[in-house]
Amino acid sequence: MFSYLRERLSSHLRERSRRRARLVSKDGRCNIEFGNVEQSRFVFLIDIWTTILDLRWRYKMTIFISAFLGSWFLFGLLWYVVAYIHKDLPEFNPSINHTPCVENINGLTSAFLFSLETQVTIGYGFRCVTEQCATAIFLLIFQSILGVIINSFMCGAILAKISRSKNRAKTITFSKHAVISKRGGKLCLLIRVANLRKSLLIGSHIYGKLLKTTITPEGETIILDQVNIEFVVDAGNENLFFISPLTIYHIIDKNSPFFHMAAETLLQQDFELVVFLDGTVEATSATCQVRTSYIPEEVLWGYRFAPIVSKTKEGKYRVDFQNFSKTVAVETPHCAFCLYNEKEAKAKEKKGYDNPGFVLSEVNETSDTKM
Repeated sequence: MFSYLRERLSSHLRERSRRRARLVSKDGRCNIEFGNVEQSRFVFLIDIWTTILDLRWRYKMTIFISAFLGSWFLFGLLWYVVAYIHKDLPEFNPSINHTPCVENINGLTSAFLFSLETQVTIGYGFRCVTEQCATAIFLLIFQSILGVIINSFMCGAILAKISRSKNRAKTITFSKHAVISKRGGKLCLLIRVANLRKSLLIGSHIYGKLLKTTITPEGETIILDQVNIEFVVDAGNENLFFISPLTIYHIIDKNSPFFHMAAETLLQQDFELVVFLDGTVEATSATCQVRTSYIPEEVLWGYRFAPIVSKTKEGKYRVDFQNFSKTVAVETPHCAFCLYNEKEAKAKEKKGYDNPGFVLSEVNETSDTKM
């Protein structure tokens, strides 16, 4: 029992030590941080709208609640000051004929309640501003305008946060692994992507970036060097009819960075394949980007995806997501170079070649029989 646990622990530690750092997680989040930024953090206040939208919900709601409570309390103090200066409070023993600036403000608590009623336009009717002093009228107008601005900013930020295309991207999923196998007589890298909603993504476009560390001929080391990876679908990679899961593939030819890789050396490579899907949300007309990444351990050589779409007896098309990331082993060349050499060898067998050393000599037949 202890030996089994020890073996499991050691294998877990080995697997953890082999785990590669990735720039983009499987759910599309970028693993990057900025250090020693010379600009001040107050520069983010210039673009306050984007800053508010990027905040988490708990921070956003904390800011809004603090803004409301702070404005109510601040204007409550101002209303109390107005009543105090005008001597409307009970401690000044105003006469019966005295007309206050604000009716029924007896202290700080009642001033806070009047501020709350004014800004949120509740208007109970028990407390109201009179025409006695212009200061109270100006303060009422100013608080009403500020309350409308805060309400508009909060409603707009919440609506924009809810309707952001980032949430729509969560209903687009990629296969857990990428596979390499033959497709149409060519060696290809295949990835499966599916739309979990029936609403389409309009004008979808799929492309990829291969991130790796390269050394230039001048000796410069470039970390996260980006190489374009072209993905295609049988129907084209522009304006996809993305109603059912699609299998996108990259042809491994002589121009592909995967051309010099082989099944035996794939795990020894150091790269990260980032796949992007851009499109427009049909319901909101907002642009949307979905991304994921694959490291060498997540690329299976010699496999293809299992079928996922079938037709029911009722004539409907059924998508079985249980087989979405399921793979099946198939016969695949060990490298793209081997496949192309095999094709060239078969092509040469079908052709005839002249032998320069071959000489055709004519033989004269003579008859030794005499009549």
